[in-house]
Amino acid sequence: MVTQPETFITGEFKRVVDDRFRITLPAELAEPIADAEGDVILSKERAGCLSLWRAADWQQRMDDGVGLIRQKITTGRMEQKWGDVQRLGRLLSTRSRTVRLANRSRLVIPEGFREFLDVPPESEVMLVGAAICVEIWNPQAWLDLLRQEMPAFGPLLKELSD
Repeated sequence: MVTQPETFITGEFKRVVDDRFRITLPAELAEPIADAEGDVILSKERAGCLSLWRAADWQQRMDDGVGLIRQKITTGRMEQKWGDVQRLGRLLSTRSRTVRLANRSRLVIPEGFREFLDVPPESEVMLVGAAICVEIWNPQAWLDLLRQEMPAFGPLLKELSD
């Protein structure tokens, strides 16, 4: 069963990735996603975007989804989909990892995630509250997404709030 997020995270902030690939998150973004030790899940979302999730929320979603797939494998319902199962396994293997926010707000972007974000050191990133997680965007990818999706804001709000 998927648990409901405890907060609704919003906000947009510019930050600079330093020469050691560190970013400091503002408290209003770090607090809702970090556990008592400062652990969060860092995930590859789309080219130019990483996301940060509250570890318990992320783990519950993964456990639920992977559990259903394991049941299907056990009952023989995935026999014709081994290629898809392998593809999912590869993506699961590289998609996310647990990271610790130093002092509960500073993130070091690990190798593999740096290349996916595609932002060199000493350059800006956009930090965006995405309701249930925090996203770290390559500024050009963020601007491209905004240009594409902003015209649909009104209809989306109406659809989700009806």
